[in-house]
Amino acid sequence: MKKQKTLVSILIINYNNGNLLTRAIKSSLDQKYKNIEILIFDDKSTDNSKKVLNHFKKNKKIRIFFNKNKKKKIAALDAMNGYIKLFKKSKGSLICFLDSDDYFHRLKVEKVIKIFSKRKEIDFIQNLPNIKNNLGTKKRGNKNNPLSFWPYLAPESCISFRKKFMNSFLKTNKKFNNSFEDIWLGFRMGVYAFFCLKKFYTINMNLTFYESLGQSKKYRLLNKNWVKRRKNSFEYLKRISKNKNILNKNWDFIITNFITKFY
Repeated sequence: MKKQKTLVSILIINYNNGNLLTRAIKSSLDQKYKNIEILIFDDKSTDNSKKVLNHFKKNKKIRIFFNKNKKKKIAALDAMNGYIKLFKKSKGSLICFLDSDDYFHRLKVEKVIKIFSKRKEIDFIQNLPNIKNNLGTKKRGNKNNPLSFWPYLAPESCISFRKKFMNSFLKTNKKFNNSFEDIWLGFRMGVYAFFCLKKFYTINMNLTFYESLGQSKKYRLLNKNWVKRRKNSFEYLKRISKNKNILNKNWDFIITNFITKFY
């Protein structure tokens, strides 16, 4: 891939983040790598999001879409629907996701495209997030609990991928589009890339600023939602990999099933 020749599509989904939306869009426009298009999907926001988007509608790099269909009112499935709709409208051969309450480091796209250029065998890349909350900002490292079966899978705003990867994933995931209501699209894609295709790569650089807000607070360690989602994650892996034996003798899976009995 020659520098600045590859078109990169940045897909932004938004629901009632009018106060943060401009920051996300500007972080995309301000990328050092300039051959980009920005697609934005607003999922029936009831705040000032439409007014904010009107400020950008004349920008030639930006295309804006509004959801005209019925929402499922299930956060993970609605977000997945938005990203898939934008993906189908995108023209880039490389894609980056961005939730509207997050934003990119200025070098995000440049760093990602360099890896894709050098590593032809890699179809899916995640970078590390700077996690922001009321206490400040913390750099997330590339590690998970040493007892965990899972690799570290970063939030959706940290993932980038080749268009051909997404086409393959969508065919495989289609039968699960309306199930696994607490399994987010980014996690599904990471599982597919890591366990099924083995075309997964992590850039050990914190190139996305991730707001620890909203849905993430529902899944605090060992609470009921966290345990349920963890169990569903194992079930999703088993189904999408079509490998009934993938979890055999897996201590993480066994412990998760044991803990589930207490909820």
